[in-house]
Amino acid sequence: MEPPAKQPRLQQQCSFKVKLLNEHAQAPKRGSALAAGYDLSSAEDCVIPARGKYAVHTGLAIHVPHGTYGRVAPRSGLAAKHFIDVGAGVIDEDYRGEVLVLLFNHNDSDFKVGKGDRIAQLVLECIVTPDVEVVQDLDDTSRGAGGFGSTGVAAKQQ
Repeated sequence: MEPPAKQPRLQQQCSFKVKLLNEHAQAPKRGSALAAGYDLSSAEDCVIPARGKYAVHTGLAIHVPHGTYGRVAPRSGLAAKHFIDVGAGVIDEDYRGEVLVLLFNHNDSDFKVGKGDRIAQLVLECIVTPDVEVVQDLDDTSRGAGGFGSTGVAAKQQ
């Protein structure tokens, strides 16, 4: 019998710091061992108006690991079942204020959020911040300046 294959380590384990700002704040939690994101919960009762938006308080301040940023992403169930989406979701490494989650309601009915409801997920992503180099010309490519559907939708026939 062969020994089990070693799983490659994707990245060294580390932690990120979380400060609970009020009694309704909940630390981010992953829904499963291999979940990419940490669930963010509401620290308030609020209503996202129909076809409107609202910045929901989480009661959290965070310090993401060096070389990363936090991306606030939608939860698939809220998007698929209730048409709730997330906007403006970048948390920089040097931001120390409260994490707010900007929720957009694309439904014709108001959406109620209760304290403790999971409203978004926080995904920590590596970031590259190279120096900006202003140039006169860019290298040519086969695609060129084509964008917004220029490569089509249908599968290419071979």
